[in-house]
Amino acid sequence: MVKRILLALVGLALVAVVAILGIAASRPNTYRVERSATLAAPPAAVFALVNDFHRFPDWSPWEKLDPNMARTISDPGTGVGATYQWKGSGEAGEGRMTITESVPDSKVGMKLEFLAPWKSTCGVEFNVQPAAEGTHVQWVMNGDNPFVMRVMTVFMDMDAAIGKDFEEGLANLGRVAATMPPMPPDSTRTEAQTGS
Repeated sequence: MVKRILLALVGLALVAVVAILGIAASRPNTYRVERSATLAAPPAAVFALVNDFHRFPDWSPWEKLDPNMARTISDPGTGVGATYQWKGSGEAGEGRMTITESVPDSKVGMKLEFLAPWKSTCGVEFNVQPAAEGTHVQWVMNGDNPFVMRVMTVFMDMDAAIGKDFEEGLANLGRVAATMPPMPPDSTRTEAQTGS
């Protein structure tokens, strides 16, 4: 009797594993997380915060994950080629961001590399547009979705998990940008740059 129950449990476990793997295999091999908000601040102020890694801790939703996290910011910390590296414990992990595109008051593109606890690379975009109420900001992250990650998404909604962080970050960005002093005239600011 006990043997039959054990065999039945093993059989059910195998069926569950096969079902999970089947669901994972049906998931897309790329992912996209996107959130947007209209902020009560001018585009120049929003762009200045996103384009400057020295200002990242002021609004990032992830800075609170590890108060002892080590950070290294390149000099300069703004525009194409600027990098922000972090190394923390627990959820913070380890990684690097590099600005790959910088169009004043309009767009910042980044390469985001997670180095630990797992390795992954994705693209990030901040699209900034004037709006009647201030600035419309779109925050997008695109990346590959390998099979192991697809298995994880059977149990976790990645869009909801990361999307909540994006929503918090956009709210923080709006609060900080609204308190910034007026930006200098265009003649003192950098020209549009693109890079890879």
